[in-house]
Amino acid sequence: MSLPPGRLDRFARHIVLPEVGGAGQVALAGKHLVLVGLGGIGSPALQYLAGAGIGKLTLVDDDRVDASNLQRQTLYNERDVGHGKAVIAKRWVTGFDAALDVSISDRRITRDNAHELVVDADLILDGTDNFATRLAVADACVAERVPLLSAAVGRFQGQVGAFAGHLPNQPCYRCFVGDAFDAEDCDTCAEDGMLGAMAGWVATFAALQAVRILLDGVSALGEADWGRVHLLDGLKPGMRSFTITKDPACSACGSAA
Repeated sequence: MSLPPGRLDRFARHIVLPEVGGAGQVALAGKHLVLVGLGGIGSPALQYLAGAGIGKLTLVDDDRVDASNLQRQTLYNERDVGHGKAVIAKRWVTGFDAALDVSISDRRITRDNAHELVVDADLILDGTDNFATRLAVADACVAERVPLLSAAVGRFQGQVGAFAGHLPNQPCYRCFVGDAFDAEDCDTCAEDGMLGAMAGWVATFAALQAVRILLDGVSALGEADWGRVHLLDGLKPGMRSFTITKDPACSACGSAA
C-alpha cells in the first residue's frame, strides 16, 4: 500500500522523519481511532489527530457548545454556541481533510452502549470529565480487547496514561482508579477552573501518545508504554511519570473478572 501524490505532499514533514517514514504514514492512514469527549482535551487533540492523517475517526460527545467552552476548546467559535459538538467536529474534519473517514455519535455513553462504540477500533482516546463515563469506556475496552489512552485535566494539572488490560500482565484503567468512582462524583472545571493552555498541553501530549501507540511495531517512534501514567504540572512547569501494575483483584481485567 502506498500514498497517492497529494497525500505525499501533505504529510511530507512526517515522512522525512525516520521515526515515522512512509511506512508509518501509510499505517496511520489505515487506523481507526475513537475519540470520546470533544471538550477541553478532545477538541485540540482532534486537530492534531486529523492532522496526523489517522484514516478513520469516530467522534463521540452528547454535549452542546457553551460560551464558557471557548476559552479552551479550540475547535469551536461563537457561531457554534448552542450547537452539538459532535456535528461541528465532523464538519471541521471534513473541511480540514476530505480524505478522512469520520463518523459521530451524540448519544451519552453508558455501560449499555459503550461496547458498540469501541468495537473494531485500534485505539480509544478518552478525554471525558466524569468517572462513570471513563469507567464504562475502560471496561468496554477490556472486554473488546481494545487499548485505551486516557487523558484528564483540571486547573493546572493533567495526566495521560496508556492501558491495555486485555493483555497478560498489563493493567487497565480500573487498576489505576479502583471501583470507588463509578458514580458521577468528580469535580468539574466549572467548579475548580482550568487554564485554557493547560488543556491544550494535555491534549497535544495525548495526541502524540496516540500516534506513538498506533505506530508501535511499525516504526521507530517508540513503544506503546502500557501502564505508564504521565503527570503534567503547569505551575512548575514539569512532568513526571509512574507505572501502574496489574491488579489481580481488578473487577475488569483481573483474575476475578
